[in-house]
Amino acid sequence: MVLSATAIGALLGLGTQMYSNALRKLPYMRHPWEHVLGMGLGVVFVNQLVKWDAQLQQDLDKMLERPRLQTSAVI
Repeated sequence: MVLSATAIGALLGLGTQMYSNALRKLPYMRHPWEHVLGMGLGVVFVNQLVKWDAQLQQDLDKMLERPRLQTSAVI
């Protein structure tokens, strides 16, 4: 999962930079370091999004488990 999230983030960053250059009618690879920076930011963003989603799922499971425990203690 980490490898696919990293690849998706890199493609997202690269695509965003190339789209930005295309909108401004500049050469696609005008400043290659901007592409590297965009890819790095995309990787960080997508990996943090995956971590946030996993934490959100754990929190939801805890919240859903709490009422089950309370109702089973009452019965």
